[in-house]
Amino acid sequence: MNERAALSSAHRRRRRTAGTLAVAAGLVIAACGPDTPEVDPSTLGTRAERPAVRGDLAYGLVQRQVDFGPRVPGSDGHRAQLAWMVETLTPLADTVFTDTFSHTTKEGVALELTNVHAVFGPQKGRRILLLAHWDTRPTSDQASDPADKAKPVPGANDGASGVAVLLELARLFHEQAPPTAVELLFVDGEDYGPTTDDMFLGARHYARTRVTESPPLFGVLLDMVGDTDLRLPMEGYSLEAAPQVVQRVWGLAQQLGYGTVFVSEVGQRILDDHLPLIDAGVPTIDLIDFDYGPGNAYWHTPLDTPDKVSPRSLEIVGEVVAELVYRNR
Repeated sequence: MNERAALSSAHRRRRRTAGTLAVAAGLVIAACGPDTPEVDPSTLGTRAERPAVRGDLAYGLVQRQVDFGPRVPGSDGHRAQLAWMVETLTPLADTVFTDTFSHTTKEGVALELTNVHAVFGPQKGRRILLLAHWDTRPTSDQASDPADKAKPVPGANDGASGVAVLLELARLFHEQAPPTAVELLFVDGEDYGPTTDDMFLGARHYARTRVTESPPLFGVLLDMVGDTDLRLPMEGYSLEAAPQVVQRVWGLAQQLGYGTVFVSEVGQRILDDHLPLIDAGVPTIDLIDFDYGPGNAYWHTPLDTPDKVSPRSLEIVGEVVAELVYRNR
């Protein structure tokens, strides 16, 4: 696995917790993570009778989002995408609502942010939480060309891919109601930055305001799931906080024939939207391929464009998550 960017004042991903070695920037810390859980196929049940996920439709939803332009909070693209998501979800879900909140960054920038909720089944009680962030990074801080660093990120994979899969799943859930209620959560302010003080804002808001009242059974975060060379190891914090969910998801993927994508390897610990939920007591896993392009060259750069995204990758992730939902009774 390639070395990763450091978690510095300008970077996003990786925190230390008790029991985690203090590691040098860029070091893969899979070796100090938990063991890969064993999967007993007999516990998974048989394949669900349900509609099929269509990768071509999901890919079209990626392209539609990128066509809005960068979805940086406060931008025209951000406003257009918000309106489009609500318009798209309203005829599909039982309940759709927005939750707007404010945040002032360390630099004193006042942001107005909005989480979008789409619920299939009762709003409260037993439900599965599926989430993705819908905003994009204001600057291409990882661009190799200094002239590109001030440009906003197009966000085809880092943002649009997870949203696209959730919207495609919304089509399925409308066509055939899932056996357990599902909440789709589109969180804002995940990628604003430049430091983690001003990231994961929508997930933090949800954890602070919604979880105590009615906690989900568990959560699955979809982030950067469209890479043409998709490879999803078991993210480290997910294994520590929600090993049973990881075990089931990777077991289902193996059963469906996607073991070369959902690989039975322990990956890095990644700072992401699942951590506020874990801290609030909701076992949540992160589906993320944090190896985007050669040497991670497409991440947080102007190269994060739809041609780097694969309809097949979107379909595989959607199929596994759909199977998880429809087999949950």
